[in-house]
Amino acid sequence: MQATDFRGLYGIIHTPAKAGAQALTAKNTVDLDETERLLNQLISDGVSGLIMLGTTGECATLSAADYRAFVDCAISTVAGRVPLVVGATAMGGHEAAERLDFAQAQGADCAMLGLPMWQPCTSDMAVRFYTEVSAAFPRLPIMIYANARAFRFSFPTDFWGRVARSAPTVTSVKASQPTNLAENIAATEGRVHFMPSDMVVTKFQAIAPDATTSCWATAAAMGPEPSRALIDAILAQDAGRTALLAERLAWANAPLGPMLSNAELFASYNIQVEKTRIAEAGYSVPGPCRPPYDVFPEEYAEASRECGRRWKLLREEVAAMKETAL
Repeated sequence: MQATDFRGLYGIIHTPAKAGAQALTAKNTVDLDETERLLNQLISDGVSGLIMLGTTGECATLSAADYRAFVDCAISTVAGRVPLVVGATAMGGHEAAERLDFAQAQGADCAMLGLPMWQPCTSDMAVRFYTEVSAAFPRLPIMIYANARAFRFSFPTDFWGRVARSAPTVTSVKASQPTNLAENIAATEGRVHFMPSDMVVTKFQAIAPDATTSCWATAAAMGPEPSRALIDAILAQDAGRTALLAERLAWANAPLGPMLSNAELFASYNIQVEKTRIAEAGYSVPGPCRPPYDVFPEEYAEASRECGRRWKLLREEVAAMKETAL
């Protein structure tokens, strides 16, 4: 997958958990039946691609056995119908390589990879890491997981220019903010696609309209239709519909505003927010959070549930818009 191949909505999925998965000693925690059902439903409802095993996918809390079971189930279920990006981030380089090797052997279309998660990396370390990954896995496209808070690395423009030159398999980025977007695209000479979330895709479009061809959405696990409608409107260059849908997505996400405006607070409860609002929306059954991220104050849980309720209403709105257009 090259930079120009990324188009449309990429739904981010959680890793469905069985009852009891919150126990520290739990094994075989992945609900594979729900995994298969959810993936088939998302594809039926029109996602252009899928991303798994990032933060929402609880990549950091899965055992090796659960990781392999989930990846195997997902790849066999998707069966090449849409591109599947498999997360492989780990505590260190050797474990990341093992995950990359397994994902590639199973048939992943692309791997999402953040930096090793113990010591924060310098730019030289980060560039070398992705350069060595590219050399070790020359047939596996890499999506860099550019989460500055999680990986304690700012992903500066100089980093993007160096990676684009030394790691040719890096063809995309899961991005969160449009900071230095134009400069970063220029530094990579267009060889790397910067994919925003549905919540900030209009900001990316304002800066780089030609490069804004896709977006990712954890909200897709609550039902992908609103996020898909937004990126479809952007691709159709329908400014009025884009503005309307962006406003309605902002309304649905408004209960999370106090958390989203406090980066440290949101980082402490990211997984809990996602799985709580997904459960409330009723599109899928995420199951409990895996330890140690299974603690969630009620005030934040209720805000997340309200977000899920609003998303369910928004799906109905979007369906009505579609019906009216027909």
